[in-house]
Amino acid sequence: MSRAQQAAERVCHPSPNSVSAARRRILSALGSSGVLLAAGTWLALPRTALAQAATAPDRLIRIILPVGAGSGVDTIVRSAGASLGKELGHTVVIENQPGAGGIVGTSTLVRSAPDGFTLSVVSNNHVIYPSVYKSVPFDPVADITPISVIGATPLVLVINPNKLPATNLRELVALLKARPDQYNYASPGNGTILHLAAQMFLEEAQVKARHIPYKGVGPMVTDLIGGQVDLGVLALPSVQAHLKSGALRAIGVGGTTRSPAAPDIPTLAEQGLPNYQMEGWFAAIGPARLPAADLRRIHAAVVAAYASPEVREAMAKQGNTINPTTPEAAAQYFHSELAKYAQLVKKAGVELQ
Repeated sequence: MSRAQQAAERVCHPSPNSVSAARRRILSALGSSGVLLAAGTWLALPRTALAQAATAPDRLIRIILPVGAGSGVDTIVRSAGASLGKELGHTVVIENQPGAGGIVGTSTLVRSAPDGFTLSVVSNNHVIYPSVYKSVPFDPVADITPISVIGATPLVLVINPNKLPATNLRELVALLKARPDQYNYASPGNGTILHLAAQMFLEEAQVKARHIPYKGVGPMVTDLIGGQVDLGVLALPSVQAHLKSGALRAIGVGGTTRSPAAPDIPTLAEQGLPNYQMEGWFAAIGPARLPAADLRRIHAAVVAAYASPEVREAMAKQGNTINPTTPEAAAQYFHSELAKYAQLVKKAGVELQ
């Protein structure tokens, strides 16, 4: 057996002692940095990754999420963390870096080396920045490498049932019209997709409510449950448990059809807002100038991870639709979404920050 074959064999089938030593080093690093370990693997790698893995078998892959813990994207990525780690052949670490609607975390990503060891998963917010902020420290297309638009997630209009005793859209609209500007709605930040989705609801229903921006979905949901805010639009995966417990009540989903994960929740369109269609999407990206070989390898890993039976089951329970695009299609989609949200931001009257 050649030295290269021996090296590959050690990567694919490490000895218990080497695995234990590597695990201790990884746990030590995680303990000092405070990040969360999503998945760890020492599995056979694709042939194209053997050379790289043999030279850096202990190196971590960072997935920077520009959103807070508990958000829809966070839930989606963590559900696939173990599978993604197996496909990439490295330990995957997920880091939440929320702030400024997602600009903080994405800034970290675009400043990273294009070596395939720092990635991100972003949402609609990524292409909304230029229409909301006077100055953005990166170009949302030129400063990244699109890997795949992985899929879509349903958005749902929810209320605190103790503050707004409505059970459907008609009753909610009646309450809001009876007391204009007395109620408020939450969002995880000015100009985010959830802010736009809520504002578009108010526009379509011809009602008013005061906007209360938060610095993430977690604090927003906490205050919705606590009654500090009255209503908001959220990704279905982030509030399913609270809907089941009765802490929050769903009024309607924003898609064209009901979600298979919550078929009892009607769409807003079928309840009288035929022009309301809003859903979230999530996409894997890397820094600009990601080498073609790394791009192909990572794209294949993402597709395989979200196609695994356990991940597909988790996505179905959350109501997510998985249909990964090619990197080329993802780049085209980003361009078209930039134009789409520029019009929506203008229509919603969102002020530049």
